[in-house]
Amino acid sequence: MEKLTLVVAFLLLASLFEPLTAQSGCPGVRKDTWPELLGVPAKLAREIIQKENSRLTNVPSVQNGFLVTQDFRCDRVRLFINVLDFVVQIPRVG
Repeated sequence: MEKLTLVVAFLLLASLFEPLTAQSGCPGVRKDTWPELLGVPAKLAREIIQKENSRLTNVPSVQNGFLVTQDFRCDRVRLFINVLDFVVQIPRVG
């Protein structure tokens, strides 16, 4: 019985997480998040994102904590940065 409880708890927790291979739904965008860019300078992060997909033409830097519009755009990846210009949130399409 205890094993069944653990399996159920694991499955419930696993369902809360987005799959690593999730797609954004945007045509031509194979990758929609860049967790490996956390802590990277914004200029380098922008170059990496645009090199991986040239359709992502709108890659602005936004000071962490600033308000942004909630509209979804397939050509945009916002880089949330700190005062030292390092990426502090996982960049994602939108």
